[in-house]
Amino acid sequence: MKKSVSLLIMAVLLVGLLAGCGPKRESERSSGGETETGEASKPDKLVVWVNNEEQQKKALKEIFDAYTEKTGITVEMVAVNMLDQVKNLALDGPAGKGPDIFFQPHDRIGDIVMQGLAEPVNIDDVKSSYSETAISAVTYDGKIYGVPQVIETYGLYYNKDRVKEPPKTLEELQKIAAEQTNPSKKEYGFLMEGANLYFVWPLFANNGSYVFKRSDDGSYDAEDIGLANEGAKKAGQIIQSWFKQKQIPVGINPDVMNGLFQDKKVSVVINGPWILPDYKQALGDKLGVAILPEINGEKAKSFVGVKSWMLSSFSENKEWAVDLMKFITNKENSLKYFQTAGEMPANQEALNDPTVKDDPYIGPFAEQTQYGEPMPSIPEMQQVWEPYNKALELLSKGEDLGVLDEAVKQIKDNIKASGGK
Repeated sequence: MKKSVSLLIMAVLLVGLLAGCGPKRESERSSGGETETGEASKPDKLVVWVNNEEQQKKALKEIFDAYTEKTGITVEMVAVNMLDQVKNLALDGPAGKGPDIFFQPHDRIGDIVMQGLAEPVNIDDVKSSYSETAISAVTYDGKIYGVPQVIETYGLYYNKDRVKEPPKTLEELQKIAAEQTNPSKKEYGFLMEGANLYFVWPLFANNGSYVFKRSDDGSYDAEDIGLANEGAKKAGQIIQSWFKQKQIPVGINPDVMNGLFQDKKVSVVINGPWILPDYKQALGDKLGVAILPEINGEKAKSFVGVKSWMLSSFSENKEWAVDLMKFITNKENSLKYFQTAGEMPANQEALNDPTVKDDPYIGPFAEQTQYGEPMPSIPEMQQVWEPYNKALELLSKGEDLGVLDEAVKQIKDNIKASGGK
C-alpha cells in the first residue's frame, strides 16, 4: 500500500515538474505581443487583412515580400474592405479563419476593444518613431491598441491667381471672405463645409470646446460633453455669421464646393489631401496648399484621423504579428507606402523626411497633423455626428444657439438608448 502511495506521489510531482518546464500557453506568454519574438516559435505564415484598394495593396505586397526575405515567414495578404473587417473578424476570428493583424481607422478602436476583437500591443522600443498625435489616437484607456500607418487631417487650399498669400489668421480669412464674395456671380472668397463638425472643429477646439473630456491616460468621460459650453457657443456664432452674410451658401456640400473651386470661382477652401489630385488637375501651378489659419493666436486644432494595424485577439502568433506591424511602419517602409499609396505616414521620422516635408502639396498637411487632435475613439462618438451636424445645419438657416444645447441632450439620450455605446 505504502509503495503504491509513494509511486502516486512521484507521478504527481513528475507531472508538475514537466508542466513547469514545458512551453507556456499563449495567454501566459503574451498579452498583445508584449513578449519579444525570441521567446516565440517562428510561424510559417502570418495572415494580414488589408484594405481592398489597389495602390495600397501594391505598396504592401512589396513590403510583405521584404519581410518574408528577412524572416522567412510568408505573409498572406487578404483583401477585405476596411469598413467590413470588424464584422468579418467577429465571425471568422473565433472559427480560426481570421487574420493575425488587420487595418482600421482609430475612431473604431473603442468598439473593437469592447467586442474583444483586439489586444493591446507593446511598442515601447519604437514608440518614439511615431507622431505623438498618432500615438495619442491609438491609445485607449491607457493602452496602445494600434501601430500607426497613416495620419491625415485637412488644410487650406488657395488659388494663387485670386490671393497672393494664404491667410495666416482667422481674421485674414474672414477679410478675404468679406472682400471677395459675390453670391450673384457665384464667386466666393472662402468656402468650407460649414455644417460639418469634422471640418469646423478648429473653431470649437481653439475656443475651449471639447467632445468628451479626456484624461491624461487617454480615457474619455462620455458623460462630460463640451459641445454646448461657452467656447462652443462662440464657435457657433462665427459659423452662423458666415451663412448670415452669405459668405457660405446654405446647403453647401462637397460637390458644390469642389466644383466652384475647380472652376476658379473660389479663393480659399478647407479640405483634405484626398481631393488633391482633382484640384491639381484643375488649377495646375496656380494651386497652393497651406496649414490652417491661426485661431485666437494659436495653431488651429484640426481633427486628425489615424489608420493603424491592429492585433487580432485570435492570433496564435502575437509576438511575430507585432514584429510585422513594426516592420510595415518603420521609416523606410512608411516612405515606400506613401510614395505608392499616396497616404501620409504616421511615422514621425518619415513625416520629417524631405520626401514628405518638402513636398509643397503634402508638406502642409504633414505639418498640420502636429497641431491637431485625434477624433475621440470611444464607441459613444458614433452618437455625436448626426445630431450635432443637424444642429449646425439649423444654425446655418438662422436658428438660435439653443440648438447646440438640444444637440447635446440628443447625444446623451442616444448614448443612453444604445446602452452607453
